[in-house]
Amino acid sequence: MPALELYDREDCPYSKRVRDTLDELGLEYDETLVPDAHKNRSEVEELTGQTGVPVLFDDNADGGYLTDTDEIVSHLEHQYA
Repeated sequence: MPALELYDREDCPYSKRVRDTLDELGLEYDETLVPDAHKNRSEVEELTGQTGVPVLFDDNADGGYLTDTDEIVSHLEHQYA
């Protein structure tokens, strides 16, 4: 089972950037697509306290997850490249 889990939206450019980085690094990950409407994103809100995506869960990240696209990409490049 992949140690990485990504909560994202298919048409979100920030999510696409994270997926592209994961793919470029050849990393396996589980993906959970969230609803378009923020008010319907209760699962990700329960886990992180926010409704924004992308969110990357990784045991190697401080706090267990990252929510900022630039921080996610930087973390992936430094941790797994």
